[in-house]
Amino acid sequence: MTRRTARSARTGFISLLILLLECAPTTRVEGEAQPLAGRATQGAEEFRIARERMVREQIESRGVRDPRVLAALRKVERHRFVPEALHHLAYSDQPLPIGHGQTISQPYIVAYMTEALELKPSDRVLEIGTGSGYQAAILAELVGEVYSIEIVEALAKESAERLQKLSYKNLKLRTGNGYRGWPEAAPFDAIIVTAAPPSIPSALLDQLAQGGRLVVPVGTMFQELIRVRRTPKGITQEELLPVRFVPMVGEKEAVK
Repeated sequence: MTRRTARSARTGFISLLILLLECAPTTRVEGEAQPLAGRATQGAEEFRIARERMVREQIESRGVRDPRVLAALRKVERHRFVPEALHHLAYSDQPLPIGHGQTISQPYIVAYMTEALELKPSDRVLEIGTGSGYQAAILAELVGEVYSIEIVEALAKESAERLQKLSYKNLKLRTGNGYRGWPEAAPFDAIIVTAAPPSIPSALLDQLAQGGRLVVPVGTMFQELIRVRRTPKGITQEELLPVRFVPMVGEKEAVK
């Protein structure tokens, strides 16, 4: 390559790099454009503004109306439940990886499923799939007692430490097989499943209190979010919306 050709190649590469940087997606905070890569650290006020926008633009605008659910979404700091490298995406409308092949659900799905549980302050709730602990924290803001099970041992340990640091006192956590539920603590007023079984686990139906609600994504390739109710006349169920969750696994398939 001649010196002139090499100089032209370098010039072309620099121009392309500048173009790519200028075209990088940005998120706006109080009218100021900021790269999604963000800064190494972000202030509490900046995160608060991002949460307010998340609730307003991603959740309220799409039909979630329960004021208690909206207040919980505004209060719980989602960035604390994702890896630090993803803090700049914590309030975006998307699921995010949390390690061990698992994800934290997008904020809208968390809000939608929580509202679908029709929670009362006195309720006792079982969560299958603690994950990062974000959904458990939202539930803990809304009800008296939350029981949460995580089958991935490393995730269970991480979420337990995280929730303890955040001073949640009404949460009970365990590592175990969600298909079995938590029989010694049953019955539950509400049960939420944050991974998709191919069919509704019978043990969870058995642990649902009279008048209780179970919200669960069901299916393999194609999944449907289903709400089950236990009524005096028996079990009823309704389809809510199509979804996409990681598969619900049993103990033999669990990731350590």
